[in-house]
Amino acid sequence: MEWRDEGIILGSRKHGESSVILEVMTRGHGRHLGMVRGGRSRKQQPVLQPGNRVELVWHARLDEHLGVFQAEAVEFNAARLFDSAAAVFGLQTLASHLRLLPERDVHPDLYEALIVLLRHLDDRLLAGELVARFELMVLEELGFGLDLTECAATGVRTELVYVSPKSGRAVSREAGEPWRDKMLVLPGFLVEGPATRADPVALGEAFRLTGFFLTRHVYEPRGIAEPEARAGFLEALRRANAVPGENAA
Repeated sequence: MEWRDEGIILGSRKHGESSVILEVMTRGHGRHLGMVRGGRSRKQQPVLQPGNRVELVWHARLDEHLGVFQAEAVEFNAARLFDSAAAVFGLQTLASHLRLLPERDVHPDLYEALIVLLRHLDDRLLAGELVARFELMVLEELGFGLDLTECAATGVRTELVYVSPKSGRAVSREAGEPWRDKMLVLPGFLVEGPATRADPVALGEAFRLTGFFLTRHVYEPRGIAEPEARAGFLEALRRANAVPGENAA
């Protein structure tokens, strides 16, 4: 069996004396693993770095086999991203989120979002906005999407400033005021779209929101911890004065 596709390299590990097992997020075949023979050579190592976009050929005798990759670089992102701690931790965070999804399940929207993110991960403030949106997308793909389009109590679509921790639905300012201390804050940039930029406070609120539902619906039920890379990413943003801590008031 054989297929051709493009993909983003998420990581690799050594295999034998000279090969590697490559992990990629592909456009048409989801997150996929495969062996690259000679992947530790001087010629292959620069290509097989996390964040690089590659053209892939995969072949195996049977579909369920690990298979073998041939990879050719399309876009070298790794060197640029490695100059930024936020970008490095951000890429590791994205890879961790993608590993929550079943291997080989196709998620074209996540793939397109990943391409956009790779172009902006070294832009500290914009990277924060995009990673927060990516986490919402991952929750959606896992079946735990939040409904941020209208107020759960009244149906209005304006002044949406809270999210119910029970239902994951937006709540308007007026309807949520009596329970504001029990509500999660809904930052405006997540409702108003990409044209609205986030300030550092809004970014902190966004990551508290996504972190709450990732923990409730994904980490705790699976008995796993939040990826260390996510904490590293938020810390890198904090050091750049881009976002306050998740536990900040």
